[in-house]
Amino acid sequence: MVKRALSQIDVETLPALEWADIAPRVSSNVRLALERALGAQSGEALSRAECSLLGQVEGDDLLGLIVAADALRQELAGNIVTYVVNRNINFTNVCFVGCKFCAFSRGPREADSYWLTLQEVAEKARQAWAIGATEVCIQGGLPHGLQPFYYRDILRAVKQAVPQIHIHAFSPMEMLYGVELTGMPLDEYLTMLRDNGLDTLPGTAAEILDDDVRFVLSRNKLSSAKWREIIRTAHRCGIRSTSTLMYGHIETTEHWVNQLLLLREIQCETGGFTEFVPLGFVHRNTLLFQQGLSRPGPTLDEHLKIHALARVLLAGSINNIQVSWVKLNRQLSQLCLKAGANDYGGTLMEENISREAGATAGQYTSPEGFQALILEAGRIPAERNTTYTRISIKVAPEPLTSEVSMEPEFA
Repeated sequence: MVKRALSQIDVETLPALEWADIAPRVSSNVRLALERALGAQSGEALSRAECSLLGQVEGDDLLGLIVAADALRQELAGNIVTYVVNRNINFTNVCFVGCKFCAFSRGPREADSYWLTLQEVAEKARQAWAIGATEVCIQGGLPHGLQPFYYRDILRAVKQAVPQIHIHAFSPMEMLYGVELTGMPLDEYLTMLRDNGLDTLPGTAAEILDDDVRFVLSRNKLSSAKWREIIRTAHRCGIRSTSTLMYGHIETTEHWVNQLLLLREIQCETGGFTEFVPLGFVHRNTLLFQQGLSRPGPTLDEHLKIHALARVLLAGSINNIQVSWVKLNRQLSQLCLKAGANDYGGTLMEENISREAGATAGQYTSPEGFQALILEAGRIPAERNTTYTRISIKVAPEPLTSEVSMEPEFA
């Protein structure tokens, strides 16, 4: 049976669709599930079988899922679309892990390999603070021979340079490496990093939390059980995190459902997730695609479905759904705002990982750029802090007051 993909007409009419318009066209079992979620404003109202059913929808049923997700977004997050002013700092691209979906990593002897000094990392943080950033996102490759307390030393250098800046740093894979290097128990290691300036943890290195899939993506990556352990322990230590899922490669929608329900379960236990971020696989320059192991990235239907499915299944649990603009184009990122998303992520200033894989959306979007995109989508822009505890509504774009600014590259 050939699946029915969304048509251009579907896409053009989507922003104006309301639930009352689409509900009569949605199949009865899908409609009942969506109406139950809408009524409860909670994904927990759905059975496991209904979650799987929603993961498989297409055609009018997919439109129904998208419209229902947008209605839930309006109820749970309102019409405000947030963003954070931040800077990415990838302190090295030298890595031994060998993920087949990554085009960023280099061997230590490659001509374009690099390693920033602690002073250079601190200087990048200082520059970011000077032009209005409230957060630095720090991650890097995993090189052999890393000093056991190197991650702690990065935190100290940044906090000494800019005490007020929020440090969002180090994936669970990096945390596992740090534990191995130091020999410290996980909870003690995380507590040490927290006490030296680690504010929140990126919930990356998740990809798909299924070990059969992970073995194909990267046989050297931490297991799904270890990812769960590190995230739960971080939350118990008072370190909140994002949550992520990489889609559009070898996974199925059942993997999506399993992961979303797992994230919801962890959130019910710890309350530590700040947001959920679907990460579209950028295929062009990766071994995974070049070796014929994956499909060529997500389809339009998949982009919209994962954001909508996340909104519905995570409703009442993780209420911030982020668009990863670096992996999308301008129009698609705005369309995802109509599929349940309420956050545009960060300005980034220096995004390298998606760009190396072949993404073309750019390395930086200015606050003014976000404001214009959000207003164009008919929503209210607001700058936030990392944990969504403080927002500043921006009714109209305002010029930068600093003499130093980044050149926007968002296509």
